[in-house]
Amino acid sequence: MTGLDWGVVALYFVFAGAVGVALSRRAGRSMTEFFLGGRSLPWWLAGTSMVATTFAADTPLAVAEMVARHGVAGNWLWWNLVMSGMLTVFFYARLWHRAGVVTDAEFVELRYAGKPAAFLRGFRAAYLALPINLVIMGWVNLAMVEIVGVALEVDRVAALLVCFFLAAGYSVLSGLWGVVVTDFFQFLLAAAGAVILAVAAVGAVGGIEGLQSGLADVYGTTEAATAFFPATGAAWMPLITLAVYLGVNWWAAWYPGAEPGGGGYVAQRILAARSERDGLLATLWFNVAHYAVRPWPWILVALCVPLLYPGLDNPREGYVRTVMDLLPPGVTGVVLAGFAAAYMSTISTQLNWGASYLVNDLYRRFVAPDADPRRLVRAGRIATLVLMVLSLVVTSFMGSIEQAWRFLMALGAGTGLVLILRWYWWRINAWSEIAAMVASLVLSLALWFGAGLDPDDPVQWAWIMLATVAGSTVVWVAATFLTPPEPEAALRRFYLRVRPGGRGWTPISASLGLAMEPVDGGRLNWTNWVAGVVLVYSALFGVGKWIFGERLLASGLLILAVVCFWWIARNLRPSRRSIELENTPVPFHGERPS
Repeated sequence: MTGLDWGVVALYFVFAGAVGVALSRRAGRSMTEFFLGGRSLPWWLAGTSMVATTFAADTPLAVAEMVARHGVAGNWLWWNLVMSGMLTVFFYARLWHRAGVVTDAEFVELRYAGKPAAFLRGFRAAYLALPINLVIMGWVNLAMVEIVGVALEVDRVAALLVCFFLAAGYSVLSGLWGVVVTDFFQFLLAAAGAVILAVAAVGAVGGIEGLQSGLADVYGTTEAATAFFPATGAAWMPLITLAVYLGVNWWAAWYPGAEPGGGGYVAQRILAARSERDGLLATLWFNVAHYAVRPWPWILVALCVPLLYPGLDNPREGYVRTVMDLLPPGVTGVVLAGFAAAYMSTISTQLNWGASYLVNDLYRRFVAPDADPRRLVRAGRIATLVLMVLSLVVTSFMGSIEQAWRFLMALGAGTGLVLILRWYWWRINAWSEIAAMVASLVLSLALWFGAGLDPDDPVQWAWIMLATVAGSTVVWVAATFLTPPEPEAALRRFYLRVRPGGRGWTPISASLGLAMEPVDGGRLNWTNWVAGVVLVYSALFGVGKWIFGERLLASGLLILAVVCFWWIARNLRPSRRSIELENTPVPFHGERPS
């Protein structure tokens, strides 16, 4: 690190701090401003903020670890979640925006009623804000510690604390607006750094041809390293494991950023968008950028690591070494500032998102329901600081980033179908969700620690997922029919607010004089979903084929991606149902919901 490099990094830190100070007064107006930016975010800013949140310091390191072990196909651990993300785009983004809640935990008391709903809201808020959120921040902190330890001759804990406290500082001061504004610039900086590093790494191994020949020596064949799908009979990805990824995991398991039915910080950004259309476009941009635009720079560097540092035990360390060994002064500072930006964009979101649960769904709901706006903002800032301290404690217990990913997937297995159906089937009740969450947690832990199944073994991981999904589904379906449905008044209130439509709501819509109201978007939702999934995969694989010289196949895949994009753009005109909600009086029976 030269003085120029340190100057670039310092300049970035000054900018991030200045944003927090500049937006602090706006964030202090109300809890809605602090956690939802006043519900005024344009789609490009909300969507880019989602992308920046998923671009943490751990992400390229985790990709390097997966690619080093299994080649490009190792990325199916997260590529499979495209299908879940596209469900949110076309089926749930509009509905989330209509719900008008502050958090997805608050949504529980819009959809359900009574003490079970209140319990579920509090339990879900505490569960997501503390164990889940702290695990996420823990592995992000772990990655930053590794980066600092390899890249800089400074105390790694001290360096982590500088980045962490700065991210927490502007989150505390400026709320969501500060988070999303810095996210936008952080994404640009981190993406530029990743591209610069990829160009330097490929050049250092002799270009694409040199990379391909070198990969043949490391992996046996070039195809083994660059194939998009695992070889038949591959020990690390047997057929049953691939089948679980592609056929079960994406809809059955809860995972942050790819929740079935939406949720988490994705729902937070949709709720913060200025319109339904902005919420939908933000989520679409997020999924395209996250899966199709961003991965190849990381993958190329990951493929170069075993050639540049043969015999290296830790491929994550190799990724950081390329930064320090291959880049000239000044550029090194840009890329390291990009790492800091990626880290801080994720941490700031997790802090703001986690604090929203603690304040909106625990403190305001159960402790101080009459608190004034300033008191709630103050509570939000205190909650942010508390989460910051707890996440540093959790970091000291973290080991493998990839293992943490698998752990979260296992804990969330089996809850996805409830989160999907609660929007479109009136019979789902609060006990359905409670049973699904408890059964999923108990079964996954029992299989993992009780039965001794090893989630690092691909076959055993697949059986953990299948058994947890099957068992929790039996439990929540039984709970649904063994407990009474939600009160009709609560179901009518929800329907009038969200207007999901469809056969699953026929008894309720009929009672409101809206019998057989179709799902907003109808069959086009399904064609758009298929087109969105094909768009992402064809663009992802098309870019890869182009990089490795298969230009004819690459051209066909990229043309297919353009056709899919055209189809989606053609269909994304203003929603008929949205227009009706704005301009048509809604018939109702009984007391109008508040």
